[in-house]
Amino acid sequence: LVASPVMDETELVEDVVRLFEGVGVLILIVGAVYVGARALIDLVGRRPVYEATRKRFARSLLLGLEVLVAADVIQTVAVENTLRSVATLGVLVLVRTVLSFSLDIEIDGVVPWRKRQVEAEEAAGEAPA
Repeated sequence: LVASPVMDETELVEDVVRLFEGVGVLILIVGAVYVGARALIDLVGRRPVYEATRKRFARSLLLGLEVLVAADVIQTVAVENTLRSVATLGVLVLVRTVLSFSLDIEIDGVVPWRKRQVEAEEAAGEAPA
């Protein structure tokens, strides 16, 4: 039997999607282990743990989510180009955007569009409003 080129392309794209998903999960796992180790080091060193741990974990979570969304986009565009899959992708991207926005605020303590202003005020020695 001779495999059709379309089947080979679909299998290749599915392999790429699985690779992206694996990398995304790996980022989440490695990030969690790293954050846990840093938290233990901070705890042993009697340094504040909670805030730094939250920020570190939020960063790794954000990166892992970005890679997983990329896998979903590739899957939807290249393999499952149906109305249902596009709608599912839209919901995933919406949820990811809201989560990303929330994590950005948690990490930086300010909404993204005010970040430069607050940094400039802090550099000038002013207290942020």
